[in-house]
Amino acid sequence: MNIKDKNIEELKELSLQIRERILDTVSKNGGHLSSPIGAVELIVGMHFVFDSEKDPFIFDVSHQAYAHKLLSGRWDEFETLRQFKGISGYTKPKESKYDYFIAGHSSTSISLAVGAAKAIKLKNEDRLPVALIGDGSMSAGIVYEALNELGDKKYPVVIILNDNEMSISKPIGAISKYLSKKMAENAFQRFKKKTEKFLNHVPESAAYMARKFEDWLKLITPGMLFEELGIDYIGPIDGHNIEEIIDTLKIAKKFKGPVIIHAQTLKGKGYTKAEGHFENWHGVGPFDLKTGEPKKKKGTQDATTLFSKYLYELAQKKEDIVGVTAAMPSGTGLKKCMDAFPDRFWDVGIAEQHAVTSMAALAKEGFKPYISIYSTFLQRAYDQVIHDICIMGVPAVFAIDRAGIVGEDGETHQGLFDISYLRAIPNMTLFAPRDELSMKYSIDFAYDMHSPCAFRYPRGNFSDSSKFPAKPYKIGKSQLLKEGKDILFIGYGNGVGKACEVFEILKEELNPAILDLVFVKPIDIENLISLSKKYKKWYIFSDSVKSGGVESAILEVLTNKNITDIHLISFEYEDKFIEHGNTKIVEESLNLLPEQLAKKVVNDLNH
Repeated sequence: MNIKDKNIEELKELSLQIRERILDTVSKNGGHLSSPIGAVELIVGMHFVFDSEKDPFIFDVSHQAYAHKLLSGRWDEFETLRQFKGISGYTKPKESKYDYFIAGHSSTSISLAVGAAKAIKLKNEDRLPVALIGDGSMSAGIVYEALNELGDKKYPVVIILNDNEMSISKPIGAISKYLSKKMAENAFQRFKKKTEKFLNHVPESAAYMARKFEDWLKLITPGMLFEELGIDYIGPIDGHNIEEIIDTLKIAKKFKGPVIIHAQTLKGKGYTKAEGHFENWHGVGPFDLKTGEPKKKKGTQDATTLFSKYLYELAQKKEDIVGVTAAMPSGTGLKKCMDAFPDRFWDVGIAEQHAVTSMAALAKEGFKPYISIYSTFLQRAYDQVIHDICIMGVPAVFAIDRAGIVGEDGETHQGLFDISYLRAIPNMTLFAPRDELSMKYSIDFAYDMHSPCAFRYPRGNFSDSSKFPAKPYKIGKSQLLKEGKDILFIGYGNGVGKACEVFEILKEELNPAILDLVFVKPIDIENLISLSKKYKKWYIFSDSVKSGGVESAILEVLTNKNITDIHLISFEYEDKFIEHGNTKIVEESLNLLPEQLAKKVVNDLNH
């Protein structure tokens, strides 16, 4: 969509239309809401001032990039947002040439912009990277690593800081805003450069006084941090005033080095119920636009709610329990404990590395930390898991939410890899609950562990394994739920319920034994050896990738014990990224629904 010939009033009207399109679609499909409708005018300004055909538009996290999708040829297609085979909720180069980079995790945009600027310089091209980053993403260390190099190398990059919580800084009255804008204008920049040259040739005392004056100017503006890093600063500006945005972006475009524009916006702008800092409007399911009420009520016994319930109960009894989450207090269920015990449970923002390492010290000091984190986000702290937790051997607990397919957020958020990347680490114990009671057992068992451990559980409800009541855990011991004939179903975590569902479909024609593996590390070698003498056909059920997963762990046992007569089939995920869509539809596309798995078992047995 070419908007460069539109006037300010037309751009304002376009912004309203974009916001209405986002609200209409998200109310039907679900998705991120408050961030994308709060960033509309900023993105309209980007498309008006810069050239989306050649300038890299880089969106941090990119859940706020809905307006960009609408302005880059996806207006009609937008109604398929987050649906299977529809457009992604994040930027995705496979989807559009206007999406420079995939971004589902936070704080990568400035590093990408630095890399793009280096490439542009090496290729001697006339292009300008433009990065849009939210203030929440500024809590991650990678941002400052990138800013540090950018300020040193002075690559031309425009960074738009979307401050929707005023958490970076607050303007100090009208003089701050006036001086900030004046400091960015060409006249001031020319004066600044001349002054720098002049200071190199004047007596030391005069130079000292002049520099003190410039320092004073910085101090009364909120851009002091960026200026000290060597990055020019403009702001704060009104992130909903399209005229002011365009004027500022035009100034920034003329800079020959890095510049950051601090824009203050309102999350949920244009939809009164979502305006402000309301976490429940960050990401939503389908809802009624008039009332704001969700169309589908959340289940009361989903795995996250169970974790929240039983951790809270244990924390009431055990004052040494502490906990942390990285910007996901509601999503992980930790908010209940944070509200009840604010001195023992913390949200550190988008800072997974810091979250893990800070808990390592608490564990060393005799506390029992529960690190509540999504599977996909724990990837961001892998070095800390190894270096600060497992080498030290401190008794920290990783409560890994969103394990398995998570649905509409797609490949950047699927929780597929945690078994594989954690199983390789010495000193780590891995186990998984399969229902409500075993969730309680997991939390209790983890408390009694004197070394690092992790347990995983799915988004939403557990698959149904209620026919076989869970039992308390013994380290490294599996639980045989039922005896059978010839065939063994091995389930891990939520996979146990899937094994039970397949059994229910096939019980008239087959009589498989069902094993709840419980622990994938240490794995129950003794029981697997025993079962290998009675059952020769094994089928594995686990919401994880095959490579390095449950099948790999079992094959290692069989190989090491020279057991060669077992026919082994795994229903774990193949070696590819899994795209977005409704979880059931995605599983159907992968032939992993219970009825499809039942057919696979029958077909395998008949060949």
